[in-house]
Amino acid sequence: MATLPYAKKLSALMIGLSGIGISVTAQAVPSFARQTGLACMACHTQFPELTPFGRQFKLNGYVADNMKQIQTTTLSHRDLLLLNQTPPLSLMFQASVTRTSKALPDSAVTGALAQNGQAQFPQQASLFYAGRIAPKLGAFIQMTYDAGSGSWGMDNTDIRFADRYQNPLLASSKPLVWGLTLNNNPTVQDVWNSTPGWGFPYGSPSAAPGSVASPLLDGTLAGDVGGLGAYVWWNNWLYAEITGYRTARQGATGITGQGPLDSGDSNVISGIAPYWRIAAEKDWGPNALEVGLLGMDTRLLPGGTGTALSGPTNNFNDIGMDTQYQWITEHQDITLQGRYIHESQTLGAAFASGGASNLKDKLNELRLTASYLYAHQIGGTFGFFNTTGTSDAALYPSGSAYSGSANNSPDTRGYVAELDYLPWLNTKFSLQYTMYTKFNGGSSNYDGLGRSASDNNTLYLLGWFNF
Repeated sequence: MATLPYAKKLSALMIGLSGIGISVTAQAVPSFARQTGLACMACHTQFPELTPFGRQFKLNGYVADNMKQIQTTTLSHRDLLLLNQTPPLSLMFQASVTRTSKALPDSAVTGALAQNGQAQFPQQASLFYAGRIAPKLGAFIQMTYDAGSGSWGMDNTDIRFADRYQNPLLASSKPLVWGLTLNNNPTVQDVWNSTPGWGFPYGSPSAAPGSVASPLLDGTLAGDVGGLGAYVWWNNWLYAEITGYRTARQGATGITGQGPLDSGDSNVISGIAPYWRIAAEKDWGPNALEVGLLGMDTRLLPGGTGTALSGPTNNFNDIGMDTQYQWITEHQDITLQGRYIHESQTLGAAFASGGASNLKDKLNELRLTASYLYAHQIGGTFGFFNTTGTSDAALYPSGSAYSGSANNSPDTRGYVAELDYLPWLNTKFSLQYTMYTKFNGGSSNYDGLGRSASDNNTLYLLGWFNF
């Protein structure tokens, strides 16, 4: 499901982050295939969805290899350097065409319509370093050109150190992987595709409208924060993590030109925003079943020109649950996923300034998907999404063409159907259709200016190339 452009979505909430303008699209990259010597299907069903082996590769720090290394060791056999002889670099290119059921209104001319059938070439292009940096240290680092902003910037990044421990003196001792993650998007470090950072749809139409609101944990902070966390993976089935995030905004100027953040910046995290995650996975035969919980507590100082980074905050407490089932065989793959996030908002700063009509609001998001892939070549996915929340006239005002809410409600519901063709493992063509039964609180005339939810139904054709 598409979302509103970054700035518009958060402006409507009156708590918007001044983003970097880079879309965050989940990736699988040939860098890892080059490093490991394994075909993409070892780690993925269809990219970027991970298999159990792919999850193990990520949890162990992206360092498994099957290529010549540049290595230096001490006399005591401690590795001082373990470097891929060939840098694990790769490129990604996306081109797309997007068409909505009814053309969107012109952004500057009243009564006129924008062109329908937007071609983007590229929609997005990325350069990756993905693989080992040093012994036990690896990374997934993405630099992206975004068609919307026409600029390059940091995208999904996860740098991690990982090690293993098992007591050699106890036959009953269970293996433990422990590690540290340094990343810029809550859930980008996760290894299940049921969480927001890597969830379906893997490619989305940036030239189509989306609902006015989504939980903070669902991509709102992507690329705008830096977090350091620790995790454990016990006995190949139990995962636990805690990560703390601070605002790490790209393009911020501040006093020195490189910061520190001040009244020129809006929605800056006050203190540290803790993120937590616990999940369990059971693998048997071709089956893998995961259930988990996740959450984040974030306090944002509104800031903005002339407003000091102090005083009342807008607080967001997100708690979610997720599940994923995979059946993976030589010729057929089936994946079922579900996610529910509940967000409690205490908008002290926005309420005091008139930016919110209620001191306390709620937001709920449900996502369900089912996908099938045959022979690693032809597949399809069907998804359901439903966002509900408290009506708030200041947060969700009416009267804005296509993005307003006549009912002052964020409620949005619909379906996504996608057909995929992979002529090669690193190339994918997708035909996606998004159908809305409710949009920003209504089915018809939802914006107060005559637009219906079904007018935003979107046909999207995507070509996705990794090399």
